[in-house]
Formats: sequence, structure tokens, C-alpha cells
Amino acid sequence: MKKVLLGSAVLFGVAVSAAAVWAQGAAPKSSTTITAEDVQKVLKLGPKETDHTIKVVEMGQNYQMSVAVVHRDSSRNRPAPTPEAAKARAAAQAKLAACAGKAASAPAGAKTQATGMLSHDDTAETYIIIKGAGTLVTGGTLYNAKRDAADSPMTTTLNGPSCTGGVFGDFKTENVKVGDIIVIPAGVPHGWSDIPQMVDYLSVRPDPKHVLPKAGYIYPGL
Repeated sequence: MKKVLLGSAVLFGVAVSAAAVWAQGAAPKSSTTITAEDVQKVLKLGPKETDHTIKVVEMGQNYQMSVAVVHRDSSRNRPAPTPEAAKARAAAQAKLAACAGKAASAPAGAKTQATGMLSHDDTAETYIIIKGAGTLVTGGTLYNAKRDAADSPMTTTLNGPSCTGGVFGDFKTENVKVGDIIVIPAGVPHGWSDIPQMVDYLSVRPDPKHVLPKAGYIYPGL
């Protein structure tokens, strides 16, 4: 009986060790380099006014990390959308579900940033400004927020499950420029309130819940 119990204990120990190794993931054996040329090529290849995930890298310890580059044009003097474009956008927005647990509206008299604020359920971001400047808004409480479609690039490739809306309350507004680094925890609303000319920035996104593309993803064309 003792031998049986001992054997069972050894097997149990092996199983636990194997499970622990699986949970941590295999640690990479070398570094990953994304060159300045890679960044500029992705900016030229991809459509403007959107994020571009450059690579997703296995980090070991059961998480992966994405590195993206983002370009934003000036927010000033933008042409008004055509009636057709406005109608299509309104129809698309109407199909999106409301984000559970978010306020339907801002309290009367509250300080607000009405639109364009994002909040990602599972992924933090670190912004590194590489060109241009702008006014970044972070924090506060989301309201009138819509859940991004499950099959949208925002969800499948860029940030995982996310909500978009306005914010009220305790948010901050700061002017950021080349060389500045902004760390945005998961669940913290963020967005641009003013971009005088343009801004380019890298976004480093840890992915502990594996909601982004599988490690090994490389932007098409690289």
C-alpha cells in the first residue's frame, strides 16, 4: 500500500510540475527586434487613422505582448462626413451593444469629455510618442459606452474586448510630445481631445489573457 501511495504521490508531483510549466509557458531564448525601418514601413502600408499591430511576441510566464504603431491626423478643421457616411456610421453604432455596468449618461453639471474615449477590458498600454504632439485625456468614468463588435479589428487584433464612449468625473488632460511615455492600465478610459497637426506613437500591449493574435503574428507586408 505504501508503494502504491508513494507512486501516486510521485505521479501527482510530476503532473503538478508539468501543469506549472504549461501555465508559465516556454520562456523565449532570444530577443525580438522591431527596427525603425519596420515601424515606418507599417505606417506607410497601413490605412491612416488606425492602429497597426507590428508583432505579437511570446514572453513566457503564460503571457504574450504586442507592439503596435498608431498614426492620428489633425483633429482640427476636419471635413464634415457626407450624409451617406453619417447615416452608415449611425446604423453601425445602433447595432453595438451597450457596455454592461457603465453609466447611461453623465451626471448634471459633471465635467465631461463627450466622445472618442476607449477602455480595454484586459490589455494595458504604454504609449511612446515618436512624432508630433497632442492633448491626451485619461481616466474618469465611461458613459453612453458601446461594446466594440466581437469581429472588429479593435477586438480581434488590436486591444481585445473594448468599450467606446464619453467620460465624466476625475479625468486628466495633458499635452504630450515626442519622447513622452504614458502608461495606461487596463480598464482606464483614454483618448485624444486635440491634435494640432498629427501624432505617431508606439503602443506596447501586454496580453496576459491571450485576447490578441497568437504570438508570432507579424503585420502583413513585413
